[in-house]
Amino acid sequence: MANVIRTALVDDEPVARRGVRGLLEVDEEVEVVGEAANGAEAVALVHAQRPDLLLLDVQMPGLDGFEVLARVEPQAMPVVVFVTAHDAFALKAFEAQALDYLLKPFDDDRFRTVLERAKRHVRMLRGGGTGLDPRLEGLLRQLGPRHPMARIMVKDGGAVFFQPVEEIDWIEAADYFVKLHVGGTVHLVAETMAALEARLDPARFLRVHRSAIVNLARVRELRPDYRNRHIIVLANGERVPLSRGRRVALEMALSGDGGA
Repeated sequence: MANVIRTALVDDEPVARRGVRGLLEVDEEVEVVGEAANGAEAVALVHAQRPDLLLLDVQMPGLDGFEVLARVEPQAMPVVVFVTAHDAFALKAFEAQALDYLLKPFDDDRFRTVLERAKRHVRMLRGGGTGLDPRLEGLLRQLGPRHPMARIMVKDGGAVFFQPVEEIDWIEAADYFVKLHVGGTVHLVAETMAALEARLDPARFLRVHRSAIVNLARVRELRPDYRNRHIIVLANGERVPLSRGRRVALEMALSGDGGA
């Protein structure tokens, strides 16, 4: 089934997901590889399944559809069809970039028309197209920079809580997850370093290594290690790796000369 189009659904309404799944399942070219009910689940789903096509609800609690895309690595980005209730801002943005969208409530004919265009786009990319769709890239640019995040959603067993970012000591990469180090406790979050870095306040947080972001307020000293390189020592005594190429940026940020 090399030609099958692997498709993922994201919508916070179970009834809406069931309806779209029913429309997709009658298409022999489409395989539904997963569903997500919120933005955090959507990011994890895209990185885990690498779908060809993503039907993405725009308006969801927590992360909205635009924030989901901001957290997906460009190389993992599928073809996207947006699904939205009437939202004048979103519709204007989609139309400006000639992006496909489904306006709720939509009928079967509109769904099939949009799906056929999306399938053609997937086939075109398989024929040699690479990288982030310029139209999608244009949309993300058009939306502009978002406000730095103040809290990060953390799942702990069956509970969900929101971790204030100012309490985080440092952040460690763990494949398609990150580890939040908070006062001796570690929380695992379905997020990538690149996506998280883009949403953190650069006046407070700095990427100091490919696997580490530090809270600048927690940095106590720089100390040479046995290889005569430097490590970061935090206020709680934890040690964080420092890339040689990031030392100057760190020193500038800590001295107030880095624009932070």
